[in-house]
Amino acid sequence: MTLDYLVIAAYLLAMLGMGWWGMRRARSKSDFLVAGRRLGPVMYSGTMAAIVLGGASTIGGVGLGYRYGLSGAWMVFTIGLGLLALSVLFSARIARLRVYTVSQMLDLRYGGSAGVISGVVMWAYTLMLAVTSTIAYATIFDVLFGMDRTLAIVLGGAIVVGYSTLGGMWSITLTDMVQFVVKTVGVLLLLLPIAVVKAGGFARMRAELPHEYFAPLGIGGQTVFTYVLIYTFGMLIGQDIWQRVFTARSDKVARAGGTAAGTYCLLYALAGAVIGTAAKALYPRLTNADDAFATIVKDTLPVGVRGLVLAAALSAVMSTSSGALIACATVANNDIWARLRGRSARTEGEHDEVRGNRLFILLMGLAVIGIATALSNVVEALTVAYNLLVGGLLVPILGGLLWRRGTGAGALASVAVGGVTVIGLMAWKGVLANEPVYCGLLASLAAYVAVSLASRPTDAATLAAWRDRLAGVGPKEAAQLN
Repeated sequence: MTLDYLVIAAYLLAMLGMGWWGMRRARSKSDFLVAGRRLGPVMYSGTMAAIVLGGASTIGGVGLGYRYGLSGAWMVFTIGLGLLALSVLFSARIARLRVYTVSQMLDLRYGGSAGVISGVVMWAYTLMLAVTSTIAYATIFDVLFGMDRTLAIVLGGAIVVGYSTLGGMWSITLTDMVQFVVKTVGVLLLLLPIAVVKAGGFARMRAELPHEYFAPLGIGGQTVFTYVLIYTFGMLIGQDIWQRVFTARSDKVARAGGTAAGTYCLLYALAGAVIGTAAKALYPRLTNADDAFATIVKDTLPVGVRGLVLAAALSAVMSTSSGALIACATVANNDIWARLRGRSARTEGEHDEVRGNRLFILLMGLAVIGIATALSNVVEALTVAYNLLVGGLLVPILGGLLWRRGTGAGALASVAVGGVTVIGLMAWKGVLANEPVYCGLLASLAAYVAVSLASRPTDAATLAAWRDRLAGVGPKEAAQLN
């Protein structure tokens, strides 16, 4: 295992080194928060794939394959579908807005009346997403070193907070690109074929496993529908995803690069399910399905290669964790703190902007590590995050992009009614129930339509400015957001 440890250690040091290098490039707010909006198609697609394919997609995807067979791919598959929909239908318009947060988009569309409450909801979502990613370090470092849970969370979280604080989005982009390569080599090119061969090929797996393991809907139709609601729609509106769209050099890069990343996610989904199915054939009596990834890595891969694949799992967690962290800090600083101060962040100098956003990443990172050490149920925390996001913000965001008659009052009502419905039903039915997100979406849609139709239409000047921004020809102030 010595060589495996050396591979992991070298990987972690490289992440910190890239954070230091990225710090030298982060000289403005645009550099720090959205990598200067300069990413080309290769780097954009690689980093976008890295952020959406986290520990849940890797370790959890293999675990679902272990429990349900090939239909276990549906969770990650719906993530890929959401990214494809975002890239093909909305990314060009989102990129042309030249903003930093989803709440700023809502302010532009509705005339500044929906930003604060949407910022709070988005902050809660990104915070919980960062927490769930950070908790996953405990599993990985326990496999690697038999490390205490709290120490593992602190160590993994500190590395991510370190390179994210140093260079912001530039550091995160560089590390994510490395993480994308490591995941591709470790999971797709090494673990996938070796696992299938060790399991005796598909013929033997079919002979040894139940027929349901090879049925397209073996996981259950209602489960697939819930995945679509939570993950596919969640990809359309999450601050962590939108902030990556803002890094694209042009709207064409956002569309083409995002489409490539979404397609990659579909392949990654199938790979995880196949690896999990192979693990079921090899180790049919594991007590915890999420142990399938670590078990098959330890037992089937040679020394050195094993370290690379475990680094791939670690990189999957780090990419999601860092993306969620900078999103959380961006929302906290630009959508909440700046409004509480009673002034726009744009009144500050660029140096102060970088320093302020760097401080917020550090503060949010410390908060995430503290919360992660106190929580243990990753699935429940992640479900809370996505239920709040989809139930509270999906309708006003997509409504703003697609329905001219939607108003600021309708958006506020939609966020409030949808959020309260989700929270109330989670308290009543349980966090993992399907009803909160179903009813939350319906209540949010009803409130949005009813209040929008009952209130005065958005004024013509606001809509004209909105159309200009969507077309990429906004006023001079728009250029100052670059």
